[in-house]
Amino acid sequence: MTFYDPKSERYGALGHVISDIDTGQPIVVNSGKIVRSTVNSIDKGKDGNPGEKIASFPNNAQSIGTINKNTPFGIFGRLSQDLNNGMMKEGLPIALSNEVKEGPAKILTVLNGSKVQAFDIKILSSLPQKFPATKGLVIKITDPALLRETGGIVQGMSGSPIIQNGRLIGAVTHVFVNDPTSGYGVHIEWMLREAGINIYQKKHDRKAVS
Repeated sequence: MTFYDPKSERYGALGHVISDIDTGQPIVVNSGKIVRSTVNSIDKGKDGNPGEKIASFPNNAQSIGTINKNTPFGIFGRLSQDLNNGMMKEGLPIALSNEVKEGPAKILTVLNGSKVQAFDIKILSSLPQKFPATKGLVIKITDPALLRETGGIVQGMSGSPIIQNGRLIGAVTHVFVNDPTSGYGVHIEWMLREAGINIYQKKHDRKAVS
């Protein structure tokens, strides 16, 4: 889950499209549901071999929301209950693509169970995009603890929120196969637009819950 807007009950996740494993084509979503999962272990990433989070769903998992869109910018829908990430009580302001800077930032992700943790990264480059596009950010994991546990970016980390200077700026989307410490991110601007949330308001009114 990348963001949740309590006012509209809309959320966005993943930051990239879900494709059919056999055909490679995007899966057409008419309706669906999302449920909570638990991370059980980590398959650490290595050069040429992306790692992954090993997660499970309870047999009696209850739906927490719907899925109604599967696009190049992620999956989107509405939640049926509020979320609490256990780290912050209020929503974060967002940054548009032209406001993101190269330098230190953090990602929020889960390594064990359902506990959300913050880890240090570096924004290597950010394209100030005028039109919606994926891969607007290049990021590098710098946090020793995260590198020790995962080797860098692993499958299952897609959609992890990226935060810079107290603002939500994007989401992790892809790992570089030959360098698991680095990968791409998508600007939050395009995910929020895809969700149908009006982000072009006065700066102090632009908020999202990550």
